[in-house]
Amino acid sequence: MSNDFRLGGDLPIGRLGFGAMRLPTNRFHGPPRDPETGRAVLRRAVALGVNHIDTAAFYASGDETVRANDLIRQALRPYPDDLVIATKVGPLRTPDGGLEATTDPGALRALVEENLESLGVDRLDLVYLRIGGIEPPPRGESVAARFEALAALREEGLIRHLGLSHVDAGHLAEARAIAPVTAVQNHFHTDKRDDAEVLARCEEAGIAYVPYFPLGGGLSDLDGDRIAKVADRHGATVPQIALAWLLASSPVTLAIPGTGSPAHLEENTAAGSIVLTDEDLTDLG
Repeated sequence: MSNDFRLGGDLPIGRLGFGAMRLPTNRFHGPPRDPETGRAVLRRAVALGVNHIDTAAFYASGDETVRANDLIRQALRPYPDDLVIATKVGPLRTPDGGLEATTDPGALRALVEENLESLGVDRLDLVYLRIGGIEPPPRGESVAARFEALAALREEGLIRHLGLSHVDAGHLAEARAIAPVTAVQNHFHTDKRDDAEVLARCEEAGIAYVPYFPLGGGLSDLDGDRIAKVADRHGATVPQIALAWLLASSPVTLAIPGTGSPAHLEENTAAGSIVLTDEDLTDLG
């Protein structure tokens, strides 16, 4: 199993990255975490060889005093030459502090510019168009106008690569007819495998498949007997085996486990050295 992937065929990144959502707060829009701990986690991630960080301008504590992009900029800028920072646009903040997905293509420029400013860069490495919420992707909803708006920003040089998040195979085909799609970020993990069609399309086209909530995101319990059995065999933890399975499931899968804990970071990163056997994969189903 290769530990590297070439995003868009030209941008090398490690297959085990880091998700920044839990840096500002343990729960989405919950109370703030200590920002210095967040910055320390980011520095340690890079020291451990992580060169793919997934973030968003809307990743923030409930009071918005701690923001993931600010922590990334403060901790890592000037950025290492090989660091790839992916972000996503589409959701807009609501007056009550929540989020709702925009269908207005004209709103995307401001969101891209917000990420450019908060990360302190002139060009974003990868921008996902995120549609919908956590529920199943909105089937039949066109992404064409919004993806065209992002493609235009790419032509301007503000974005290097384009991706899609929370989409189905129809959305992927529609977007690919407009501009190259280099990554898809959908909900997928060892106990949630109903996105096989999109994963297959990505594998056929060499598109990175980057599941969000790779460890369940608190919405799924991964402590099943089959995972525990394999974990015992390797002297590993259940989350480590879940991450190793994700990387073994396809050559185009990338994992972006997130944490605000230095200890959990070390545990997650160590999963990259676990090689699952055929017996392991059979037991995991």
